[in-house]
Amino acid sequence: MYEKMICRVGHNELKAFASYLREQERAEATISKYLTDMNTFLKFIGEDSDADRRKLLDYKEWLKERYAVSSANSMIAALNSFLEFQGLSIMKIKSFKIQKKMFLEKEMTNKEYRNLVDSAQKKGKHQLALIMESICATGIRISELRYITIESLKKRRIEVNNKGKARIILLPDVLVKKLLYFAGKERIDSGPVFVTKQGNPKNRSNIWAEMKSLSEDTGVDAKKVFPHNLRHLFARTFYHATKNLTALADILGHSSLEVTRIYTADTMAQFQAIINGLGLISDLGQVPC
Repeated sequence: MYEKMICRVGHNELKAFASYLREQERAEATISKYLTDMNTFLKFIGEDSDADRRKLLDYKEWLKERYAVSSANSMIAALNSFLEFQGLSIMKIKSFKIQKKMFLEKEMTNKEYRNLVDSAQKKGKHQLALIMESICATGIRISELRYITIESLKKRRIEVNNKGKARIILLPDVLVKKLLYFAGKERIDSGPVFVTKQGNPKNRSNIWAEMKSLSEDTGVDAKKVFPHNLRHLFARTFYHATKNLTALADILGHSSLEVTRIYTADTMAQFQAIINGLGLISDLGQVPC
C-alpha cells in the first residue's frame, strides 16, 4: 500500500507548510514549533530529500532513542500535520502510548503559592506578584497575559482569542482593583497591564526567571516554581470546589476533557492517604514479629 508513496521534504515545502498552517488559523507559537520539528526531520533524512514509509518509521525509532515520550509525540504530531498538508494522511505514523498519570508529584500548594507572592512583594517586585496572582486566580495561560488590558479590567472580564478559539475569563473583583491601582501607579492608561520598562508585553522567559529567583528565599522547591504550575493550582482549586470538569475545560480553553483531567489529578500525598484509608489489610498489632 505504501510502496509508491513518497513524502517530499525541502525548504520550499516547509515554506508552503507554514502558509498552510496560517490558513488553518494555527497559533504562531504552534507554527514555529512545527517548523522547528520539521527542520529536525529534514536534517534526519538529509537536505531536500524524499521520505518513504520506512524512513518515517526509522525517524520514529530515532526520536524514541533521543527524546522523552511527550517530546517525541509532539514532533510526530508536527510530521503528521505536514503529511496531511501534502495529502498523504495515509502515511501518518502513530504516536507513542503514554500511561495516564493518576497523581502529580510536583504540584504547588496554596501555601507555597502564597509564600512566593509574599516574597515578591517584600522584594518590591509588585508586578511579578500580580502576575502570579493573575494566573492563579483565573487559570489564564502565561502567553495570554497580554489580554489583561486596562480596557478588559473596566469590563471585569478578559476576552481571549488563542489557538483559533475564543473564550471569556471572569476576573475576581479584588484582582481588578489591585491591577487598576498598579496600572495607575505605573501610569498605564490603556493596553496591556504587564509590560517591560520599554513598554513591551512581558514574555515567558522574563517571568520564568523572576519566579525562579524567589524559590531560594521561600524554601519552595525550584522544580515546582514555574508559571504553568499556577494554572494547575487554579484548576485543582476550582475543580475541588465545583466538581464541574466541563466548566473547568471551558475556562482553561481545553477542547478535550482528557487534557483537563491532568490538572485535576490528586497529588501523591493525597493519593497515599486514600490508599492508607481503604482498610484492606490488618493493623500492625495483628502482625507476628
